[in-house]
Amino acid sequence: MSILNHMKILVVDDTTTSRMLVIEALREIGFQNIAIARDGSEALKSMMSSPAHLIISDFEMPGLNGLDLLKGVRSYAPTRHTPFIMVTGRGDRSVIERGRQLGLNNYVAKPFTTATLKSSLQAVVKGL
Repeated sequence: MSILNHMKILVVDDTTTSRMLVIEALREIGFQNIAIARDGSEALKSMMSSPAHLIISDFEMPGLNGLDLLKGVRSYAPTRHTPFIMVTGRGDRSVIERGRQLGLNNYVAKPFTTATLKSSLQAVVKGL
Protein backbone atom coordinates (compact mmCIF):
# COMPACT_ATOMS: atom_id res chain seq x y z
CA MET A 1 0.00 0.00 0.00
CA SER A 2 1.33 3.43 -0.95
CA ILE A 3 2.19 5.93 1.77
CA LEU A 4 -0.26 8.31 0.05
CA ASN A 5 -3.13 5.87 0.66
CA HIS A 6 -2.08 4.91 4.18
CA MET A 7 -1.02 8.17 5.79
CA LYS A 8 -3.75 10.00 7.71
CA ILE A 9 -3.39 13.78 7.61
CA LEU A 10 -5.30 16.11 9.93
CA VAL A 11 -6.02 19.52 8.36
CA VAL A 12 -6.81 22.18 10.96
CA ASP A 13 -8.22 25.58 10.02
CA ASP A 14 -11.14 27.67 11.23
CA THR A 15 -11.88 28.93 7.70
CA THR A 16 -13.72 26.53 5.38
CA THR A 17 -12.11 28.01 2.25
CA SER A 18 -8.59 27.61 3.64
CA ARG A 19 -9.31 24.02 4.75
CA MET A 20 -10.61 23.18 1.30
CA LEU A 21 -7.54 24.68 -0.42
CA VAL A 22 -5.23 22.51 1.69
CA ILE A 23 -7.39 19.42 1.12
CA GLU A 24 -7.53 20.04 -2.64
CA ALA A 25 -3.74 20.36 -2.79
CA LEU A 26 -3.29 17.18 -0.73
CA ARG A 27 -5.61 15.29 -3.08
CA GLU A 28 -3.67 16.61 -6.10
CA ILE A 29 -0.51 15.25 -4.47
CA GLY A 30 -2.29 11.92 -4.03
CA PHE A 31 -3.28 11.75 -0.37
CA GLN A 32 -6.64 10.14 0.30
CA ASN A 33 -6.93 9.74 4.07
CA ILE A 34 -7.64 13.32 5.16
CA ALA A 35 -9.42 14.35 8.36
CA ILE A 36 -10.44 17.89 9.32
CA ALA A 37 -10.76 19.94 12.47
CA ARG A 38 -12.30 23.40 12.61
CA ASP A 39 -10.06 24.70 15.39
CA GLY A 40 -7.20 23.78 17.69
CA SER A 41 -9.43 22.39 20.43
CA GLU A 42 -11.24 20.06 18.03
CA ALA A 43 -7.88 18.99 16.58
CA LEU A 44 -6.41 18.20 19.99
CA LYS A 45 -9.45 16.07 20.90
CA SER A 46 -9.18 14.29 17.55
CA MET A 47 -5.48 13.57 18.08
CA MET A 48 -6.17 12.09 21.49
CA SER A 49 -8.96 9.81 20.27
CA SER A 50 -7.81 8.92 16.73
CA PRO A 51 -4.30 10.24 16.04
CA ALA A 52 -3.25 11.30 12.55
CA HIS A 53 0.18 10.59 11.10
CA LEU A 54 0.73 14.27 10.27
CA ILE A 55 -0.91 17.60 11.12
CA ILE A 56 -1.21 20.61 8.82
CA SER A 57 -2.51 23.50 10.89
CA ASP A 58 -3.28 27.15 10.37
CA PHE A 59 -1.62 29.51 12.83
CA GLU A 60 -4.37 32.11 13.28
CA MET A 61 -7.39 30.48 14.92
CA PRO A 62 -9.63 31.51 17.80
CA GLY A 63 -9.09 29.70 21.10
CA LEU A 64 -6.15 27.34 20.59
CA ASN A 65 -4.04 28.82 17.81
CA GLY A 66 -1.55 26.74 15.82
CA LEU A 67 1.26 27.19 18.34
CA ASP A 68 -1.03 26.23 21.23
CA LEU A 69 -2.10 23.12 19.30
CA LEU A 70 1.52 22.24 18.60
CA LYS A 71 2.34 22.61 22.30
CA GLY A 72 -0.59 20.33 23.21
CA VAL A 73 0.39 17.69 20.64
CA ARG A 74 4.01 17.71 21.85
CA SER A 75 2.97 17.38 25.51
CA TYR A 76 0.87 14.21 24.92
CA ALA A 77 3.15 11.14 24.77
CA PRO A 78 1.31 9.21 22.00
CA THR A 79 1.44 12.23 19.64
CA ARG A 80 4.73 13.78 20.77
CA HIS A 81 6.55 12.89 17.53
CA THR A 82 3.71 13.54 15.06
CA PRO A 83 5.03 15.68 12.19
CA PHE A 84 3.50 19.16 12.30
CA ILE A 85 3.39 21.68 9.46
CA MET A 86 2.11 25.21 10.14
CA VAL A 87 0.31 27.25 7.48
CA THR A 88 0.62 30.94 8.11
CA GLY A 89 -0.16 34.17 6.33
CA ARG A 90 1.96 36.10 8.79
CA GLY A 91 5.41 37.11 7.69
CA ASP A 92 6.40 37.22 11.34
CA ARG A 93 9.56 35.16 11.72
CA SER A 94 9.06 35.10 15.49
CA VAL A 95 6.01 32.85 15.01
CA ILE A 96 8.10 30.35 13.03
CA GLU A 97 10.98 30.56 15.50
CA ARG A 98 8.62 29.97 18.42
CA GLY A 99 7.15 27.05 16.51
CA ARG A 100 10.61 25.58 15.94
CA GLN A 101 11.29 25.83 19.69
CA LEU A 102 8.09 23.84 20.29
CA GLY A 103 9.02 21.18 17.71
CA LEU A 104 7.51 22.51 14.48
CA ASN A 105 8.71 20.37 11.58
CA ASN A 106 8.02 22.80 8.74
CA TYR A 107 5.76 25.62 7.57
CA VAL A 108 4.03 26.90 4.45
CA ALA A 109 3.35 30.57 3.82
CA LYS A 110 -0.02 31.69 2.45
CA PRO A 111 -0.78 31.91 -0.36
CA PHE A 112 0.75 28.57 -1.29
CA THR A 113 0.74 26.32 -4.34
CA THR A 114 0.38 22.57 -4.49
CA ALA A 115 4.09 22.43 -5.38
CA THR A 116 5.14 24.42 -2.29
CA LEU A 117 2.96 22.28 -0.03
CA LYS A 118 4.40 19.11 -1.59
CA SER A 119 7.93 20.43 -1.08
CA SER A 120 7.16 21.15 2.58
CA LEU A 121 5.71 17.66 3.00
CA GLN A 122 8.70 16.02 1.31
CA ALA A 123 11.04 17.75 3.76
CA VAL A 124 9.12 16.10 6.62
CA VAL A 125 7.94 12.76 5.19
CA LYS A 126 10.67 10.58 3.72
CA GLY A 127 9.72 8.56 0.66
CA LEU A 128 7.00 10.92 -0.53
